[in-house]
Formats: sequence, C-alpha cells, structure tokens
Amino acid sequence: MSKFSGLGGRLYRGETSVNFIGRRRRWYAVSGFLVLLSIGALVVQGLQLGIEFKGGSSFTVNTANPSVSLAREAVAEAGVDSEPIIQVLGNDKVRVQTKALQPAQNNAIQDALAAKFSVTLGSIDTQIIGPSWGKEITRKALYGLFGFLIVVMIYLAMALEPKMAISAIVAVVHDVFITVGIYALVGFDVTPATIIGFLTILGYSLYDTVVVFDRVRDNTKSITALSTKTYSQAVNLAVNQTIVRSANTSIVAILPVAAILFVGAGLLGAGTLKDLSLSLFIGLIVGTYSSIFIAPAVLSQLREKEPAMQALAKRVNSRNAPVGTPTPAPAHSDERRGPRNQPKRKHRK
Repeated sequence: MSKFSGLGGRLYRGETSVNFIGRRRRWYAVSGFLVLLSIGALVVQGLQLGIEFKGGSSFTVNTANPSVSLAREAVAEAGVDSEPIIQVLGNDKVRVQTKALQPAQNNAIQDALAAKFSVTLGSIDTQIIGPSWGKEITRKALYGLFGFLIVVMIYLAMALEPKMAISAIVAVVHDVFITVGIYALVGFDVTPATIIGFLTILGYSLYDTVVVFDRVRDNTKSITALSTKTYSQAVNLAVNQTIVRSANTSIVAILPVAAILFVGAGLLGAGTLKDLSLSLFIGLIVGTYSSIFIAPAVLSQLREKEPAMQALAKRVNSRNAPVGTPTPAPAHSDERRGPRNQPKRKHRK
C-alpha cells in the first residue's frame, strides 16, 4: 500500500508520468474496435426488449420444483407457437414471458402451468402489458436520456468550458453505445431497471470526467503566460494526478455492484437485480476507461487546434530544443553577404 501511495505522490508531482495523451491513437483504436463490435451486435442480434417495452404476458409460478422444461411443455400444450423466455428465480419460482396474447391464450397458459407444477391458479402471478403501454415507456426513456444529455452539456459549458462539455458528452455517448452493444451481444433483456442503470452510469462517468477536467482547468489557468508546457502536456499531467483517485473510486464502486451481479443475480436468481447490476457493472468499467483515456484526449485535440495553443506549442518546443542546435541566421546577416570591405586608411605625410 505504501508503494502505491508513493507512486500516486510521484504521479501528482510529475516525477513519474504515463503518456496518456501522446498515445491517444491507441485508445481511439481500442474504442473504435469496441464501437464496431457494438454495431455488429446491434445489427446482427439487436436488443432483446423486455415485455415492458414491446408488450406481452408474464407468468410467475410459485413452486417447490421450478423447472424450465416443465414450463416450456406447458406453453406448448397451451397452443402458443412463439418461443417463450423462461427463467428460474431462486429456488421456488419460475417466470415465463411470451409475446402479447389473446385472453383465451393467457387463460390456457395459466391452466397448463398450474397442471404441470401441481399448484393452484392463486400461486401464479400474471402480468399482461399491452404494446401501447410499452411504446409509451420507450418514448419516456428516450426523452429522459436526451434531456439528461442536454442539461449536462449546458451545465458543463457554464461550469467549465464549452469544449470540455463537448468532450464529456463524447465520452458519455461512447459509454452508452458500448454498454448497449455488450447488452445486445450477451442477449440480456432490456427492462426499465436497465434504463435506470444506464442513467446511473451516465452520472458516474460524468463525475469521474469532471474530476479530471477540474484538474485540467487548474493546470491551464496561466498556461499561455508561463510557456512551460503545451496544452496536451498540461492535460496529461492532470490525468496522471487524478488517475489514482479514479482507480480507487472505481474499485470501490465496482466491488458491490459485482457482488449484486454474481451473488444476487447469479446465485439467488433475482431477475431485476440482474438487469440493473449488469448495466452498472459494464458501465462503470467503460466509464472509468473513457474518463481517463478518451475525454482528456478529445479535449486536448480540440484545444490544440486553437491558434493560441499552436503558438504556445511552438514556444515550448523552441525553449526545450537541445543546447547547441544551430539557429538559422537572419536574411540580413553580414555572414550571408560575405566579408565586409574595410575602409582604406589615409597615411599622413
């Protein structure tokens, strides 16, 4: 632990430095690969929307012997031709989800499940969601997402800088896109709990990014007057100064989420916990990555295009040039015109 603390102190003071900004093309390549993978997953498999978004019927059977095969046989005997989604929840429940059905088909499935599992109809919890309600939920979720992005961009532009706001939003979109792509890749259902998880990781990703950008602002207050570092170098120093804090915060946040995902959802079979914890688990990892490797790199690239920062980079590079580097002589130099003719001396008689 002392070694880790010592490393953090050296990173903060600039004695040790990792060139995050100088290697931004590598990070862009990694993100590009993940984005392409996400696009492929969305095109090939698409998102598995839960019945809350597309409508359907859900039957939860309380039984001492939960069995996926018995539930599948019950749906087939009820005459439903679509493939159901069947999950075992804990040790005493099995949930069956189907597409939107007619009332007679819903009753047939309840009767078949009750017969297969030897339970009464009162032991079956039935939830029927119409397609119109699912569309309304989808529309509200999209409104909430876009409204969140707009409000955050306005706030960051006022609190920090406009280009910091742009860089932060780029990182957030990057996080959401990759998280959604991984969701499509693994085939998990997207439920309202998933949307809550998405909004939560947006807030966490922005928090981590704002911590880095606040340090960048402190490092670049008088950067053009001092002329000791380029803007990219100052941003790189800020990332090194905050990376230990970001790592500690991320680990502390990821550990309980991992416990919820692998223990609560994996062992106990809590479906809602699975939907929420998976989006949080993926989003926290991707959000930490983007706040360190993507957002600062995008910010430095945007600011380095400004004439003032380009002039600063030239001054810093010329100041840091090795001693003994020949400096080209000006065009009016005497050396370029050859030896100067000396005036003739007049001898006195």
